[in-house]
Amino acid sequence: MKRNRIILLIVGLLVVDQVVKILVKTHMALNEYITVFPDWFFIRFIENPGAAFGFELGGGYGKLALSLFRIVAVVALCWYLRHLARKKAPAGVMAGFSLVLAGALGNIIDSAFYGLIFSESTYTTVATMFPPGGGYAGFLHGRVVDMLYFPIFSGVYPAWLPGVGGEPFTFFSPIFNLADSYITIGVIYLLLFQRRYFR
Repeated sequence: MKRNRIILLIVGLLVVDQVVKILVKTHMALNEYITVFPDWFFIRFIENPGAAFGFELGGGYGKLALSLFRIVAVVALCWYLRHLARKKAPAGVMAGFSLVLAGALGNIIDSAFYGLIFSESTYTTVATMFPPGGGYAGFLHGRVVDMLYFPIFSGVYPAWLPGVGGEPFTFFSPIFNLADSYITIGVIYLLLFQRRYFR
């Protein structure tokens, strides 16, 4: 896979991720949702202060550590992609790592810059871009915009289950974004279809 195509793929994925996030951030209040397909697909706006799929490291120092780790990981991925290109790795391997890199970059942009360029999102107000008073947080302390929600297999636990009988449940409840999807798809693709290359 040629270098120009790799760069084009990464930039294209990144642009789509950021456009979707900016549209959600500037048009929806926190926890507002749009039904795409009833019962299983919603656009639901939340902000994630931590890692992928809503996991948190806790506190300002945890957030800073996570942001710095993401930057180190992106630098390492850039170096490794360049290394793979020089070795003329198969196009599938390059595409898989390009997905992972695009996803990592997408979430780094949120963490690094969204706190500086957006006002605070609340449950009643929509954020504005480049507010006169400045953003809601400092560099590397922004929150990641998540919006994809697939509450698959929502229901109620059977009454006979001790402790949870009659309680509602959702099989898959995380809310995530396109960047998270890129990383997940890239890793799964590499593990399932490109294992031979890494032997």
